[in-house]
Amino acid sequence: MFRRFIRFVLCLVGVVVLGGAVFYLITAPNPLPESHWANLGAPDVKNGEMVFWAGGCVSCHAAPGAEGDAKLTLSGGLALKSPFGTFHVPNISSDEQAGIGKWTLAQFGNAMKRGVAPDGAHLYPSFPYASYSRVSDKDINDLYAYMKTLPKSSNVAPPHELPFPFNIRLALGGWKFLYFNDSPRVVLANADDKVKRGQYLVEGLGHCGECHTPRDALGGLKPDLWLAGAPNPEGEGTIPNITPGSKAIGEWSEADIANYLETGFTPDFDSAGGSMTEVQQNVAHLPKADLEAIAAYLKAVPSR
Repeated sequence: MFRRFIRFVLCLVGVVVLGGAVFYLITAPNPLPESHWANLGAPDVKNGEMVFWAGGCVSCHAAPGAEGDAKLTLSGGLALKSPFGTFHVPNISSDEQAGIGKWTLAQFGNAMKRGVAPDGAHLYPSFPYASYSRVSDKDINDLYAYMKTLPKSSNVAPPHELPFPFNIRLALGGWKFLYFNDSPRVVLANADDKVKRGQYLVEGLGHCGECHTPRDALGGLKPDLWLAGAPNPEGEGTIPNITPGSKAIGEWSEADIANYLETGFTPDFDSAGGSMTEVQQNVAHLPKADLEAIAAYLKAVPSR
């Protein structure tokens, strides 16, 4: 009887160990190899600046309250409240100690596209790598080069304030297993080049769905409600539905949407408000063709 009990315990331990090993193998950080980032050629810094504005980097990483050129000092410090705790946005300036000045292109690219830090740890998806995974390697290379031209800051943001179990980074591997991929958010039949460009900007660099799409209890986007509107992740109000079936922009033409992104004014001469104010100011740096592409994509997605 005792031997049977010992065998049972040993089998149980073996199953737990094997299960843990399988879980780790499936959910371990998975950075792209150094060779992936080699031979991308000389970066286009001018394009990198456009990528920077499309990605909305200043909205989170500029110092709170920064205005004008001061926004280009990406010192971090913003506190992002969420149902999982408070995330403190890090310094991503070119400072070698407090920022990312020592990062290689591979380290930068793997943070952007794989959510993996230089030390190999999972990054929290409060940094929208779940969207940036769709960004091209060329644009990553160009963005990296542009960001190295920006001012340095020695500011060090405080650590995240996350309760158990959300403070366990290893668990993020499970989140990635469930939600992280680089597939299109929606499949659009017969999409022309203009719509495809808009899809790239909205689903990738612009990471619009991170706010405009509702999430489930684990923080994953609900794919069947893409861009259908969601509670404000910081707890105040709602983020509007921006599909063709919405009351917010459903009746707007493509030209209306593009003009709003460029000027901040709606067809009724209202203006962008809330967090959208800064988003609009960022994308206003983009060429008109990109704004028109975003508009074309938003008119092509499924109505909700």
